[in-house]
Amino acid sequence: MSQSPCDDCRKTDRYVSFAGIDCAGNARRIIEIIDTHLAVPGRRDRFWDYFDRKRHGGSGPRPDDLFLVHSHLNQIREYFEAWADEPAIALLDRVEEECC
Repeated sequence: MSQSPCDDCRKTDRYVSFAGIDCAGNARRIIEIIDTHLAVPGRRDRFWDYFDRKRHGGSGPRPDDLFLVHSHLNQIREYFEAWADEPAIALLDRVEEECC
């Protein structure tokens, strides 16, 4: 990745207001990063196959990206850590702090 996912991030305080916090957009960026990783051979396992099916509504109603990220925050963090994706971890930290 040539650009950090958080290049346009501003300092916000969700306890004052959610104004200016793009939770849906940042969650979508996390999903896009996951998709980029999953496209690399050898970076999928049974959990990520399940995650992908769930994301597309294969196991019930299709969840929005923020709900999906919130529901699997720890697995996503471990995945990004396994591939040493520091910009993705920083964005995930931001979403966790501001939106979850």
